[in-house]
Amino acid sequence: MGSLSINRRSGVILLTAFVIAGLSTFVVSRLVAGRLTSTNHRKGSIVVAAASNIKIGTVLAAKDLKTVEIVGAPLEGAIRDVKDAIGRGALSDIYPGELILERRLAPVGGGGGLAATIPHGMRVCAVKVDEVVGVSGFVTPGMRVDVLISGVPPGGLTASADGSQVRTLLQNIEVKSAGTDIAVDGQGKPQQVQVVNLLVTPDQAESLSLASSQTRIQLVLRNPLDTEIAQVNGNTMGHLFNGGAVKSKPETARREPKKALPDFYTVEVLNGSKGITKVAVAGAKQ
Repeated sequence: MGSLSINRRSGVILLTAFVIAGLSTFVVSRLVAGRLTSTNHRKGSIVVAAASNIKIGTVLAAKDLKTVEIVGAPLEGAIRDVKDAIGRGALSDIYPGELILERRLAPVGGGGGLAATIPHGMRVCAVKVDEVVGVSGFVTPGMRVDVLISGVPPGGLTASADGSQVRTLLQNIEVKSAGTDIAVDGQGKPQQVQVVNLLVTPDQAESLSLASSQTRIQLVLRNPLDTEIAQVNGNTMGHLFNGGAVKSKPETARREPKKALPDFYTVEVLNGSKGITKVAVAGAKQ
């Protein structure tokens, strides 16, 4: 009996040990499998990135691109296949290793250069600037300017006794390019140019075209963070030479309206033997 009891006790201990070992193996295998699945999921995101420095307006080629593996889910709009980016223009500078996103590229067939960077519904208008008195040397792509026009209003001095006038035509206008350069200089050096391209609406483009042919245009540089539209009334030469005070117009002497002269008619009077006498009589003609 004693030996039988010992054998039963040993059997229970071995069975318990086998159960515990089995449970431990199951738990460990599940943990390892979960980690492997998570690792494989993190390694599964292949996206397209820039292989070199890409300037704005560049039409992408295969040599400009590469594929990289990222951890986690890719960013929204990330391009997953190189062929989806080849032949499309860059809308902004893209640096080496930076992911290629849909919003950074022009639509398929949009090409490259300055035209590819123009938003839908907008226009780019070329404006000739003065290298001496203007700020053309400091106007670089991406900056904001106001457009001033000066000249004599239509009709010359007869239309304005104060002579030449200056008006703020447009405010807070983005500069798309300075000359032929549509990219920002890496060192921020000013470059003297004679033509600046401004991003405007179709209506503003018409105003700029008319002003370019009829007036003198000058650009005024402004802080890109200052987007407030100032309320300005313009200025005149007469205002400047009058000490800044508004010159009042002299009152013209009031003239009494001329009274209408009465109508006259001639009456012939027969005066017996003296003949006929003509007399002028005032009054309304019948």
